[in-house]
This record gives sequence, structure tokens and C-alpha cells, in this order.
Amino acid sequence: MNAIPTGALFFILMLLVLISGFFSGSETALMSLNRYRLRHQANNGNKAALRTAKLLEQPERLISLILLGNNFVNILASAIATVIALRIMGEPGIAVATGLLTLVILVFAEVTPKTFATRRAEQVAFVASAVYGPLLVVTYPLVLAVNWISTRILNAFNVNERMAENERLSSEELRTVVNETKGMIPARHRDMLLNILDLGSISVNDIMVPRNDIIGIDLEDPWDDILHQITNSPHSRLLVFRENVDAVVGFVYLRKMLDGLRAGNLTQSYLESVLRDPYFIPEGTTLTVQLLNFQREKRRVGLVVDEYGDIQGLLTLEDILEEIVGEFDTDPQITPQEIRPQPDGGFIIDGTAQIRNLNKALNWNLPSDGPKTLNGIVLEHFENFPEAGATFHFNDHPMTIMEVEDNRVMQVRIDAALNQDDNETENGNDDEPPMAAHNVN
Repeated sequence: MNAIPTGALFFILMLLVLISGFFSGSETALMSLNRYRLRHQANNGNKAALRTAKLLEQPERLISLILLGNNFVNILASAIATVIALRIMGEPGIAVATGLLTLVILVFAEVTPKTFATRRAEQVAFVASAVYGPLLVVTYPLVLAVNWISTRILNAFNVNERMAENERLSSEELRTVVNETKGMIPARHRDMLLNILDLGSISVNDIMVPRNDIIGIDLEDPWDDILHQITNSPHSRLLVFRENVDAVVGFVYLRKMLDGLRAGNLTQSYLESVLRDPYFIPEGTTLTVQLLNFQREKRRVGLVVDEYGDIQGLLTLEDILEEIVGEFDTDPQITPQEIRPQPDGGFIIDGTAQIRNLNKALNWNLPSDGPKTLNGIVLEHFENFPEAGATFHFNDHPMTIMEVEDNRVMQVRIDAALNQDDNETENGNDDEPPMAAHNVN
């Protein structure tokens, strides 16, 4: 090295600092890449993305290569700086060279390249992958030896390689990712994605039509009444039973009745001949599972039963889809208006209204992990059947019983929560204003 001119040594030193900056910046870029975006680009045939993804399949080898190169360059730069300092200033120059080289490496080989790499991670990573591919082949034996030693040391501290391999996102983590896409995905589409994630935590009991609200055909009724019910029903499928829902016979698809109507053979015997066997759903089944069960069984409607086989309610495929995309029916003749806003800001709500639907429609926070309907909340609170005019507070909402009939709470008046202003601030949607009222099935 003594034979090399000082000017050449300065040039080599600057070159080494630049190479050190490349190693530092590329390491930051490769480690901060969006892996899911990279996989998407690789699947679409992007050659640079394919090359980069292949390198990142074994990150420990890539890191070893980068650190080997970076440390070698920095140590060589330190040696050259020492030689230059001795030539210019003698032994006192060693301390000066150490301080100056530290500052130069910190600014030009660490902070600046890494900051640039975080802002241009994809571009830097794609360029670096073209360099590291061949370099990894050349230095493979040395990298392998370093990795072997490093692995033995980690094993001594009981650090398993598998602990760092799990990149799968949990449901809550995926929810965070979806929420962070504001501005890139329309609010309605984002809500649909979040609703899909919720299906696994919602059971059929939460959205089913309660037993007392099931509309069906009683074969014990006069045929003229049955015929009138068929011709005026807003539903495409009806439950058929004898005397009560427990004696279920099956389901009738009203479109099949058209054949009998055209043939002039629309009789009760024809009705019974086109019935489809009932399909039963165990209570507590999650919507994710039930959606797949509907698809597998080629069904669109089923009866929810408890552990004793008693019918608790009715569920349709449309009910599950509405949990994802929102309500389908907006015709008030088809969808009963269970929520009726009052001029003073309160609401008169039917006792059969589902708590989850109330929360969605009115942007409330009523707990839904207990009773599923408003009637259930009232009965749980009073532990008896209250009289009309009884009042109580639930989740800061003043509630007044308006009508009780046949051991059921028919109507309840609910006023705004006492801390409504705080709730609106906390629960407000940045993308869409909350609805004042909504037609709920």
C-alpha cells in the first residue's frame, strides 16, 4: 500500500464509502419491502420482483452477504484512512482520521443511503437484487460458513428458526390492514371486506328470524286461505307446517307453484308434492361455516334448532349476504319499518328488532353478546314481563315500554344516550355520515 499514491488512496477511500452506502441502503430497502405487494408483482411476471422475492426466501443468507460486504468495505476504508493520516500528519493523524471517517461513514454510508432507501424501497431493492444474485453465488461457501456459526450460537440461546418464519396475518391484523387503505379503496368496499372478516365471529342466532316471526303455511288452514297466502306472499320460499312450526313438513319454492297454476292443478296435494325436505342448522354455527354449508347442501334457507331439536328461528342465504353487502330490500311493503324516528329525536322500536341491526342503523353501541333482540334486553333487565310505561336505562339510553302483548314486548321508546355527543365523536365514520334511521329486517 506504501507504493500507492496518496491521491489514489483518497479515490479508493471515497469509492469504498459509496460501496458501504450501497450495502447499507440496499439492506434497508430489502428488509422494508411490502412483501404482499412484492408477491403480487412476482405473480404478475415482474422479473425484478421475481428475482427479489427469490433472494428474500432465505433472508439469513442475504443478510450475511450484506454484512460481510459492508464490514469488509468499512474495515478496508478504515485501514486506508489510517495510511493516509500517517502520511499527512503522522501518528497524531490517526485520531483525526478516526473521527473524520466515523462522521463520513455515518452521513454518507449510513444515514443518507438508508433514508433514501426507505423512500425508494422498491427501486433500490430491485437494483440491489441484480447485484446480490451473482455475488451470493461467488461468496456462497463463506456465507454458508457464517450462517452455520450464527445458527449454532442462536440454538445455544434456544432461538428457533421457525419462530421468525410465520408471516401470516391474524384476523385483527388483517382488519388493521384494511382500515389503513382509506383513500385507496372506496368506503363501501372497505366495509364489505370488514364485514367478511366479521362473519367468523357472528353466529346464526344473531341474524336469524325469531321463531315467533316466522311466516309459513299451515296445512290445517282452509285451502282458500293458503292460496291467498301463496299468491300474495312477498317471499320466494315459505315454511310449510301443520298447526305449529314444530310440526314442520318442508319448504315450498313458490316458483314451482307456477307449473301447477299453468296446468290448472294448483291444489293442496300438488303443494305437498313439491315440498322440499326441511334443512336444519345447529344454533351457534358461525356465518362463515353456514355460508359454506348452504353452498355444499345447495340450500338457501334453513331452520335454526337448539341442542334439544327445538326450532329457534329461520335463516336464509340472503340474511348472510346482507351481513356483507347491506340490506337488499328497501320496499316498505317487504321490509317492516322496525325503527320509527320521533320528532323529538327519540325512536319507537319494535321489540323484535335485532340489537346488531340497531347498532348498524343508528350507530349505537348496545352490547350484543347477551340477548339478541330488544325484547330480550327488556326481559333480562326486569326479569319479568313489565307493564306499559315502565322505564329503565340501558347503556346510557333511557328506555320506556310502550306496548306489551301476549308475553312479548311489542314496542319500546328509546331516547338518545345521555352522553350521545361523546358517542358520536367516538363512533363517527369519516367516510359516510351515520343514518338517522334505517329499515331493518
